[in-house]
Amino acid sequence: MSTATVTHTSALSRVGNALSDDTRTGILLALRNGPARPSELARQLDVSKQVMSNQLACLRGCGLVTSIPEGRNVWYSLADPRLGHVLGELLELVVTIDPTCCSPDGCTCS
Repeated sequence: MSTATVTHTSALSRVGNALSDDTRTGILLALRNGPARPSELARQLDVSKQVMSNQLACLRGCGLVTSIPEGRNVWYSLADPRLGHVLGELLELVVTIDPTCCSPDGCTCS
């Protein structure tokens, strides 16, 4: 295994920063199902369009999502499909570490 570099540390910190906000985490989890428009994501996560715009800008800045204009719409997707798989594995790890974290209806962690 290679030694972590400053670049590695910085890259992981950006991911950690993205996951430190519930809305950004919700966006990433929602995009595991495929591309979505900001208005759909805002409705799904029950946030304003302005909040959604700000959070998507942050995730673009972190390099975690991409935007594709299509006519009057913009579609957002995960920058790399592996990110969706990693998020799924991270969720499984959280449940393994703390089985009381999640109910059968979905995660109730705060």
